[in-house]
Amino acid sequence: MTRSGKPDFGILLVLADQEFVRALRAATAAQGFDDQGRSDGYVLRTLSAGPTSISRLAERLGITKQGASQIVDDMERRGYVERRPDPSDARARLLQLTTRGEAALAAARKFHQAYERKLRRQFGDGAIDSLRDVLTAMAGEAQISTPHFRALMY
Repeated sequence: MTRSGKPDFGILLVLADQEFVRALRAATAAQGFDDQGRSDGYVLRTLSAGPTSISRLAERLGITKQGASQIVDDMERRGYVERRPDPSDARARLLQLTTRGEAALAAARKFHQAYERKLRRQFGDGAIDSLRDVLTAMAGEAQISTPHFRALMY
């Protein structure tokens, strides 16, 4: 609690995020995607923009190439992504979503939309529009405008 007796703002943000992720995981698990990893959503959204290399994925996620390879190996084993030959470089491989990966991403996006609709019914459009403005300002327009985040947001 703060001096005003209200819960700490930063802790509320963390708790809200945790609750959102818990509800997202429950909703997608109910649709057959109960094996999702912590980074899967970021990879799915990044690959939804089109096939890419491990190096480019690592760059977009802000992790090492080895870290990206480990995540992709696991997601490939679970059937969410696949590696295909790069048509412009026979030595290279490109990552792309499988049908299962596309379905998991569609389920997550559907949940995101339903969650926002629920909040709008509960608190009204004005409150949610204001919350969106606050979150955008907190994240920073410059950060949101980067190709990395633009790929994740749509």
